[in-house]
Formats: sequence, C-alpha cells, structure tokens
Amino acid sequence: MDRQQSLSALRQTGEVWDIAIIGGGASGLGVAVDAASRGYRVCLLEQSDFAKGTSSRSTKIIHGGVRYLKQGNISLVRKALDERATLLRNAPHVVSKMRFVLPSYRWWESTYYGAGLRLYDFLARGDDFPTCRKLSRDEVVSALPTIDAHRLRGGVQYWDGQFDDARLAINLATTATEQGAAVANYVQVTGLCKTNRGTVCGIKWRDVETDRSSELLAKVVVNATGPFADSVLQLDKTRPPVISPSQGIHLVFDRSVLPSQQALMVPKTDDGRVLFAIPWHDVVVAGTTDTLVETVGLEPIPQVAEVDFILKTLNRYLDIDVSSQHVRSVFAGIRPLVRRSGNRKTASLSRDHSLWEDSTSQLVTIAGGKWTTYRQMAEETVNLAAQVAKLPPRPCGTKELAIHGKTEDTTISGSLAHYGSDAAIIEQWMQEPGRDRQIHADLKLSHAQISFACRHEMARTIDDILARRSRSLLINARAAIEAAPDVASIMAGELDRDESWISQQIATFSTIAEGYVCHFRQK
Repeated sequence: MDRQQSLSALRQTGEVWDIAIIGGGASGLGVAVDAASRGYRVCLLEQSDFAKGTSSRSTKIIHGGVRYLKQGNISLVRKALDERATLLRNAPHVVSKMRFVLPSYRWWESTYYGAGLRLYDFLARGDDFPTCRKLSRDEVVSALPTIDAHRLRGGVQYWDGQFDDARLAINLATTATEQGAAVANYVQVTGLCKTNRGTVCGIKWRDVETDRSSELLAKVVVNATGPFADSVLQLDKTRPPVISPSQGIHLVFDRSVLPSQQALMVPKTDDGRVLFAIPWHDVVVAGTTDTLVETVGLEPIPQVAEVDFILKTLNRYLDIDVSSQHVRSVFAGIRPLVRRSGNRKTASLSRDHSLWEDSTSQLVTIAGGKWTTYRQMAEETVNLAAQVAKLPPRPCGTKELAIHGKTEDTTISGSLAHYGSDAAIIEQWMQEPGRDRQIHADLKLSHAQISFACRHEMARTIDDILARRSRSLLINARAAIEAAPDVASIMAGELDRDESWISQQIATFSTIAEGYVCHFRQK
C-alpha cells in the first residue's frame, strides 16, 4: 500500500468514484474489498488508522456466537458459522482453530451445555471444525492446569476460530488496493457534498498530516464508521442517534494464569454474559464486559468496576489468586449496537447488523454486526450501494477471494506466522546488519518489521506500529512505552521525519499507552 499514491488518486479533479467509503474498520474495509473485486471504482477514507477503534479491540474469536443460541438467534449463528469457515479458508495465516473448554460444577451442566454445543456443531453443517465432546474431570484439569478442581465434575470441549483482528484489517486494506481501490488513513471527512436535490454526491475531506483539504465526487457514499456512524449521519441531516454504544474491556495476562493451548469459557457471568480466557500470541486475553456509555472516542477508558468484574469472575474458576498485579495490559472497545426503541440494556441488543439508505440523501449506512460476518455484511452493502448508484450489477466474488498474505507454506512459524506470504520479505530484510534486532527484550518486534510496516502497510505513527501492525501495546503496555523511542527513531528514518516529530510522537504514544497500563487494584 502507498498512501501518497492513494491521496493523489483522491485529489484527481473531475473524476467520479463509483463508491466512496467512510471508515477503515472491518465493515469499511470489507466493503472496499468486495466493491473493488467486482470492478467498481472505489475509494476509502479513514479518520485515524485502519482498525484504530472497535475492529482492533475484539475478543480475538471468529465464532458463530454460542450465547446467541440461548437468545434464539439461530439465523445469526448459522450465517456466522458459515463465514467462520470462509475466513479460515481465505485467511489461514491470521485465522486458526482453537479448542474451548467449558467446565461443569453441577451434575447437569455438561449435559445441558453439551446439547447446545451439539446444535452449534449441527448448524456448522459439516465444515472441517471438529465436533464437541464431553470431558471427564481429569481431562478438564489436564486441559486447563490452573482450573479450580474443587467440586469440578467434568466439562465440554468445543472448537471455534481465533484470529488477530488488526492484522486481518491490514491484510484487507492491502487486498483492497490490490483489487484497485484507493485507501488512505489519517484522512478526516469534514462534510458531504450534495446536489441541488439534496442527494449526497461526494465527500469533503482533510489530510490530517498536511492539513490540506479537498473534495471528491462519488455516485454513492457508504457510511461504515461503526461507533461514529451518528457523526457522519449528522453531516447529512439532524436526526436522533441510531447507535447505542456499549463498552467492553479485556485484560491481558502472562501465560502462567492459564498455561494451556486451550481456552476457558465461563458460560454465565453475573450479568448474564459469557467470559473467555484465551491463549493468544504469548499471553492470555480475558473478557469481556458490557457497559453502557454515553460518549464515543478513539481511546475508550476502562472502568475500575469492569476490571474488578473480570478478575472476580476468573477467580471463581481458577485455583490461583489472579489480581491486577498479573495484568500486562488492559484495552477497551466500543460496540456499535443499533438502538432498539425503549431498550437500554446493551447485552440484550442484537449483534446482527443493520443496513439502510436514506430516502432523501441516498447516503448508505452499515452499522452493527461483528468481525465474523464482515464479508457477508460487505456483500449486502455493495449490493445496495450499486443499486442506489445505478451501477451495472456484478456478482460478489469474495466467498472464494484469498485475502492478502494467504500462503500454503506451513513452515512459517513464530512471530512472523501471521504475516503469511509477506514473512519471506521480512526474513530477507532481517539478513541485513542490524535489521534482526529486537527493539525490546519483552516484545517480539524487530527493526525489519517496523520498516516493513512503514513501507508496505501505511504505518504513520508509533501507535500504528505498537498497537496494530504489531500487537505490542496489547501484549505488554509497559514494554511498549519503553520501546517507543526506538520505534520513533526507526520510523523517522523511514518516513523522513525530524527530531521534533520524534519527540511529539513519543509524548502522544505515552499518553495513549498509559490508558493500557492497569493502575487499578482489586478491592
């Protein structure tokens, strides 16, 4: 990906894009890949970095949604399971299978939950995920060495998908450009262009780095901004909010908390949700919560009660005393749930998506949904956008479209495995003197990876590198803060930046990263 090349394309006067997309998270990137692969002329503008918001802060699971079965949302589960298989096939370098263990402490739980999981397997309709099975007490202890064995009766094991959300987002952005789309991060949409009849016909935008403003014309504009959907809708016209934002946090622990390759699933927490503790990279990610919030920002702040909730729940199931002292990082994300009239409990709102066209302005908005179903959401969005713009109908081909990085090379392992086919480039660069140097003893991030991110993945800030091109900030917040000056120095050389830029970047990142350090103490 080349940001300057994309900006040049966006600034071409007299050109009319078929589809212009606002938002560079899972939804927007999925729409860009789908539309570009159909041969439409597509551009995408992201106010910050790709997947900066919700799309880099998930529970790291590609799943049908076991708990949605209890809600009776069979259709959503079925569609998600189908998309789970598609993602594993098209992006095996960032999506993999994982075993989950649900422990049972009452005599009826294994039978009860086992029945639900057998339905889950049935809805998967024979994909290549193994089926669930009951586990004995000893098998559960063997699978989860730190589980509380007191009164443990057994459990159930089932399979689902795991992934690296931000890495998948970067791969989708690259795939979109390979299909002919122009995508750019750090481009802020400041307004919508309209015809005399009130129809949206373009976008007013500003390059955040240069403060240069421009306009582009488009036959249809898609609002795919997730939690920020209302902000774009307000650019169109004054209206009541449609998004009911819900915050969820995750705690990141050292593997000693759960020294296993299998994940723990807590089937019912005090607030009626499920909670996961999942091996991911070299850490364990535990979450999540569901807290109604009034405001939406790019860096939501974890609340003390949320941290305590996760710690309290884990300590009911583990035989070690897990406290905030064990937390390497804490991160929060906002779910862009679509409002239902009179409903203020976000845990009960549907995770399914909503798609609509404004009857006057013809602005198309996609909201809600989840990572697992991003491809299907994109297909439906492009179908509607093409209809609104009166584009020639073309079939969707993303069901079989390989995502950038897909490789059949099974020898790639370690910290470069999630790069897929790009790993060979980084390995070659690491042969150069100094390029193989790790920037911090507690982070698996090399000089070569930083250079690659700047040259080929549109990384523009320290936060881009440490939070999303690598997952360093999520894996170990304090180590990421310590590594920031070294990262800034390497980036300055790649991006031709001066000492002032380095100082500003370090200060900005340090402020962001402090929000990931767990300062709380369990009561």
